[in-house]
Amino acid sequence: MILQQQDLGAEYYSLGREEILDRISRRKQELADNLLILCHHYQQQDLFQFADLTGDSLKLAKEAAAISDREFIVFCGVHFMAESADILAGPGQKVLLPHLHAGCPMADMATVGAVSQAYKELLAVGIMANEKDMVPVTYVNSSAAIKAFVGEREGSVCTSSNGENVLQWALNKGEKVFFFPDEHLGRNSAAALGVPDEQVLLWRRGELLGGNTVQELKKARILLWDGYCEVHMRFLPDHVRQWRLKEPEIKIIAHPECPRDVVSIADLYGSTETIISAVKDSASGSKWAIATEVNLVERLKRDHPDKEIHLLAPSSCQCTTMDCNQPVNLLWLLDNLARGEVKNRIVVDPETAKLAVKSLEQMLAI
Repeated sequence: MILQQQDLGAEYYSLGREEILDRISRRKQELADNLLILCHHYQQQDLFQFADLTGDSLKLAKEAAAISDREFIVFCGVHFMAESADILAGPGQKVLLPHLHAGCPMADMATVGAVSQAYKELLAVGIMANEKDMVPVTYVNSSAAIKAFVGEREGSVCTSSNGENVLQWALNKGEKVFFFPDEHLGRNSAAALGVPDEQVLLWRRGELLGGNTVQELKKARILLWDGYCEVHMRFLPDHVRQWRLKEPEIKIIAHPECPRDVVSIADLYGSTETIISAVKDSASGSKWAIATEVNLVERLKRDHPDKEIHLLAPSSCQCTTMDCNQPVNLLWLLDNLARGEVKNRIVVDPETAKLAVKSLEQMLAI
């Protein structure tokens, strides 16, 4: 479904930055008893400053679900994050997205139609006797429909912090694992578990049998959907080598959405929360080059002035879809709430939500 963002109009577009921020602050105070603002780490600072809760996508959705006395949950993130919040929200709670075009290209790379077709092809050529032989695992960066597909087949969601644990569970449970939508999180997790490269196969979207032979598919234990994060693909092995030549004492830390050839030569790798903790717990004067979204890196610079912190790549690596959410969009949303009008609500239909929550619960059980 394509969501169409309403035009805010000249009244809002003519406002200056300071006035927008001041009006958001006043609106937030006015609506405080009924409002919860969530901000992902990759949001710009002008939005991040208004957050009641901050974190990665699933952490925010879970923490918001534990707060039942706020009717309106504004998720400053992207569409799949707001869907997860709606799935976990309590009765009567409404989840809103500041800008409806704030999506995730990686999540969009694995549609439920394309994944269903892949399963049909695998069944048709006899790679598996039935669907239970293939355990699906989806990264939390996926649509509610994909999470429902996984939940219906007794698979699990994973995050960038528990990908290895969930993948190990799936390998123990079935003959094969289908991991989507992020190839690189899947490949890095498989490598960490010691799965041989020849047992890990890439499934290329739009190609018959994912561009593989029947024999190759039979040998494989893990199939990786060829999705990726456009931001983390910008980090290259040469960036790591250049920093090490320039600053021999520097520590390189990479997000697991980065390609394997970057992660394999970094000093550390992990989720946004892992990156934040590593920098926070490091000694004063330590030097870091970080391979993740620039807003998080810039925030770490501000929060830790006693440390030398750099973006690993020489050019800005920004999540442009996340950046669709601008302060003016948040102000417009809050102004409408003050008038009793609910805009940009994200709703997951009950049947999809019922199946999707099964995949989330499976992850928590693991």
